[in-house]
Amino acid sequence: MRQLIATAACLFAATPAMAEPDWAPAVRADYKASLGQMWDWFHRNPELSFKEVKTAERMATELRAVPGMQVTTGVGGTGVVGMLRNGAGPTVLVRADMDGLPVEEKSGLPNASKARQVGVDGVEAPVMHACGHDTHITAMVGTARRLAALKDRWKGTIVFIVQPAEERVGGAKAMLADGLYSRFPKPDYALAFHVAAGLPAGMVSASEGIQYSSSDSVDIDVPGIGAHGASPHAGKDPVYMASQLVIALQGLISRERQPLDPGVITVGSFHAGLKHNIISDMAKLQVTVRANDESTRKQLLDGIQRVTTGIGTLNGMPADKMPTAKVIEGTPTTINDAPLARRLNAVMATTLGAKNVVPFEQTGMGAEDFAYLVQPDSKVKGYYFAVGGTPMADITAAKNGGPPVPSHHSPLFKVAPEPSIVTGTIAMTAAVLDLLGPQSGN
Repeated sequence: MRQLIATAACLFAATPAMAEPDWAPAVRADYKASLGQMWDWFHRNPELSFKEVKTAERMATELRAVPGMQVTTGVGGTGVVGMLRNGAGPTVLVRADMDGLPVEEKSGLPNASKARQVGVDGVEAPVMHACGHDTHITAMVGTARRLAALKDRWKGTIVFIVQPAEERVGGAKAMLADGLYSRFPKPDYALAFHVAAGLPAGMVSASEGIQYSSSDSVDIDVPGIGAHGASPHAGKDPVYMASQLVIALQGLISRERQPLDPGVITVGSFHAGLKHNIISDMAKLQVTVRANDESTRKQLLDGIQRVTTGIGTLNGMPADKMPTAKVIEGTPTTINDAPLARRLNAVMATTLGAKNVVPFEQTGMGAEDFAYLVQPDSKVKGYYFAVGGTPMADITAAKNGGPPVPSHHSPLFKVAPEPSIVTGTIAMTAAVLDLLGPQSGN
């Protein structure tokens, strides 16, 4: 979740003073009695993308325990769908992602993960909830319990989806391909939140437009012709060619893109060779590409293809050994529906207090595959918001020269679970009640 909210200025200065919902104390009590222990279990037992078998089983069990909930497992792989029906009315989808990351946890927490797992790529790695998905699924259970207890205040259908593989931006697409919008009621609205380490606990923030950038993962193979390291003229050095490519890719950002349009190309992995004095026959790059609109996204991806081929031509590679670039996964931008965002941001201000709803500011180019659930052709209106995860005292200390707040995907990542889960549950419950309540007008 790769956002840092820089200001805590009030977004809705004219909003009436906060009147906490009468059901909010029940959320806090639920955390003390159950949700806190649940989060602890999820945090100790993270699983990699599309490998979330135990997590899915636990979530299915928790959702089945909610009165009236119908649960289906195995949607899009390990995905879980829970349906709560309560008469005629709109349909609201509530989504939480559940996968961890191949990161060794060094947070110092007493419940730090010791898990290891073989991923879909066949590589065994340590696994950590380094992006807070354990808080998302725990808050989903809290939200489902609360909405089931408040059935006298809403009408319609709520579809809870426990989504796999957000970190590989593939889970939402897989669930859709497995009939999420045909086997189950198609939503009028889709809602989700992400805990944000850089946002103070108790606060929320949502854009009235772009919430996340696009993301594409590109694998680049640079073949070479092996030779002795002392006789480079006898071969073709893929390390040299790939190094040229790393530099050339940055020209797509600095010299071909309109400088006021955001864009990022990062080479995150570079592998080649086995020994000092051997010119290998292959170099492999893994690249992430970010943009804020489809035009820039296409320009960058097309440019990567062109530059990759050009490096081969520049170095005189034969046609059967030209470098290749392949997009292996990706997601478009996540755009909040503007009228819906204005409506629900106001709900957040009323529910949590205006001072706790801060202006959205995009300070990085993180991505989310929630975008697939709210593509324009789906006609599903989307609202994605951030929930603060770090105590204000820690953020203030960091600004004054103290320990920095660890970023998402860091082995040091941690958020305060209680305020994150309680705030996320209260905020999501309030949003659904507004959309399905008698005052909704739907």
